[in-house]
Amino acid sequence: MHLGSESELVTFLVSADDHGKRLDIVLASLLDGHSRSRCQALIKSGALSIDGATISEPKYRVKQDQQLCFVEPDPVDADPEPQDIPLEVLFEDDAIIVINKPAGMVVHPASGVERDTLVNALLFHCGDSLKGIGGVKRPGIVHRLDKDTSGVMIAAKTDEAHQSLSAQFADHGKNGPLRRTYNAFVWGVPSPEKGTIDAMIGRSPHNRTRQAIVENNGRHAITHYKTLNAYGGDKWTVSKIACQLETGRTHQIRVHLSHIGYALLGDPTYGIGFESRERNLPMTVQKSLKSLARQALHAVDLTIAHPVSNEEMHFSSPLPADMANLENCLQTADS
Repeated sequence: MHLGSESELVTFLVSADDHGKRLDIVLASLLDGHSRSRCQALIKSGALSIDGATISEPKYRVKQDQQLCFVEPDPVDADPEPQDIPLEVLFEDDAIIVINKPAGMVVHPASGVERDTLVNALLFHCGDSLKGIGGVKRPGIVHRLDKDTSGVMIAAKTDEAHQSLSAQFADHGKNGPLRRTYNAFVWGVPSPEKGTIDAMIGRSPHNRTRQAIVENNGRHAITHYKTLNAYGGDKWTVSKIACQLETGRTHQIRVHLSHIGYALLGDPTYGIGFESRERNLPMTVQKSLKSLARQALHAVDLTIAHPVSNEEMHFSSPLPADMANLENCLQTADS
């Protein structure tokens, strides 16, 4: 299959490899976050056409060079359920709440994830005042962290605050104090030790579950990085770096760093090809990396202008225990 367009309408061209396969199987392999059963339901609903004719039979066998056109139906919003999930609150007033998101927590409900998200926790913590701020599915949310990325996040508690914060994030700090800094541990020692990665990011044409560096139909993305420490020697090298986002694209840091050859430790998606380096690590570091069980990325600092007072506010979160343990093992092994 080859991606032919973007937005609401997505087109695919059937390749020789997909010739003769069931339509539901082919569609499930292309659509991010869609199970085979979900694709069957979408096909039956008339969301897909082949060469201009609607096909509603999931068992239909596709043929080489046929053009498949898919339109994702509008989602049916449902009120997320408030849940009593503990939150580490760094700051809160009538306009905003700043929390230290743990690794493993999804930010908002999505396909297949309706409970145990940050939104569910915020609705319980903030009560009815949060409902409807910025949308039913994502009340109060103005930016996101990946499920397995930890660190500082801010949410709005009023429409005024949501509009102000959304504008600050959309502006990328060009006309205000917005700054977002992450700490990461990467394979190797970046050369040069500090720099800027300016490369467009979009859906991978080969795997729609991944983002990739693209030349066309992508979104402008800029990441600034600086090496803080380097560990190891001839057999292994790992670095701790700081990344500052000038834009905020899906998986931006992970994609950009992998692109320049310094993938994040523990990254199961964009660290492919780097796993062989793990066996060269000292055993203590190998154990700490196994315990980490996620990409080594933490949102350590966030600076914003308060949406009501316009006061510059800075929030920070130290490395969580799993990443702090990794750092300690790296330091010990390097001494």
